[in-house]
Amino acid sequence: MRILLSLFKPRARNAIRILERQLKDGFLDARGVSTTVLRVQSGWHEVPAGATASLQCGCYNATHKSAARQDVAKERRAAYSLWPAVSQPREELFMKAIPVLSDALIIEPKIFGDERGYFFESFNQRRFEEAVGRSCPFVQDNHSRSARNVLRGLHYQIRQPQGKLLRVVAGEIFDVAVDLRKSSPTFGKWASVILSDENKRQVWVPEGFAHGFLVLSEYAEVLYKTTDYWAAEHERCLAWNDRILAIDWPTSGEPLLSAKDRQGKELEAAEVFA
Repeated sequence: MRILLSLFKPRARNAIRILERQLKDGFLDARGVSTTVLRVQSGWHEVPAGATASLQCGCYNATHKSAARQDVAKERRAAYSLWPAVSQPREELFMKAIPVLSDALIIEPKIFGDERGYFFESFNQRRFEEAVGRSCPFVQDNHSRSARNVLRGLHYQIRQPQGKLLRVVAGEIFDVAVDLRKSSPTFGKWASVILSDENKRQVWVPEGFAHGFLVLSEYAEVLYKTTDYWAAEHERCLAWNDRILAIDWPTSGEPLLSAKDRQGKELEAAEVFA
């Protein structure tokens, strides 16, 4: 009996949608059950062992038996995804987390590319929480666009503090985080990183930090997730040119600031966290 699974008929007879499956070996069944797993547009589908599956997707059209699952998995990866043909668990393929200051992280996602383009996981809740070591739900996504030499910051909320996960989708910025937690061994210290659409780095700025950035390119678009909602009454601003912090901003003149950011307070006079 032949079962036809195509991108245009995802609800094929006997197909079962598999949700939230951890695959330890490419696209093979993690339970070790003798099945053939096909990734199609609508999700994961499972075909009982012994059945013959025909895949059709544009110029790719091939028929395989479940007995040759290893070869099938490699061909599916080439036809449907940019995941590399490697044997290590997918957790190791996702990202590299680099500690900076205390609890802040630079995140370098793994990029998988070929002549068609590239693919990477820009966010994965489970893997992110493994990296930060705690539950960390996000409630809001923000998107900003800024011109060259615009400096935004250094912002924080003294109540309803926000953790921020940032990345740049266009342009380049000089990104800065300042630890404002008195109980932290890095209180009053700052760290910086270049974020760009080319390096695809991300930065995790935990609650209790002030954050800001300077645009180095013609313009920059920044996306960031927050762990709490914006609360104007609790918003505070640390002076970008604080003499104690002495942040080495890569600008030769005065940056473009908002009226609010011009009123930022020096660290000695600012409200900080316990």
